[in-house]
Amino acid sequence: MARAGKLKVYRTAAGFHDAYVAAPSQKAALAAWGSDHDLFARGIAELVTDADLSAEPLASPGVVIKRSRGTTAEQIAALPARAPATSRKVDAPDEDEGGPRRSRAKVAPTPTPAAAPKPKPKPKPKPSRRALEAAEEAFEACESEFRRTLRKIADREAALARERRELERSRDRAVEKARAAVEDEKQRYDDALAEWKG
Repeated sequence: MARAGKLKVYRTAAGFHDAYVAAPSQKAALAAWGSDHDLFARGIAELVTDADLSAEPLASPGVVIKRSRGTTAEQIAALPARAPATSRKVDAPDEDEGGPRRSRAKVAPTPTPAAAPKPKPKPKPKPSRRALEAAEEAFEACESEFRRTLRKIADREAALARERRELERSRDRAVEKARAAVEDEKQRYDDALAEWKG
């Protein structure tokens, strides 16, 4: 893992969230997000320089930190509103049914009512995000599972390393003790042999 001094914090959009990650390079950030595309070249990802936003990602390098972009009310307010349909209203012409019958020459022609404006077509419903959100949740679950497995492997490796160091120290102590015993017995043998030869 790179030292903290070499880490930078990057951010990209993930649905209604911003995904932050502390990584030594843009390539490492893309790998942490699980993206095969250069999000930086597309303008979707960027470098974060705000100290407050960088604190949490820097505390967990390589771990994707998600933060909601605004409140739920703000997110709903950002959705496009549906335009209300215009109701058709046609004024019926007045009919003169009472009084004496008038001659056609004296009756004024009934004005033709103006055509009502056509109602605006209803906007198409916004595409559903359910499939995308399900895919994002599956992706996050997959990443989390592999991170947990890797942490377990790292813990076992650390335990084995500690066990190896302890075994090596025990071996060094035992070998030194055995070597000293050999030297002592060799000295006793040499002394006894010299006494025997007289």
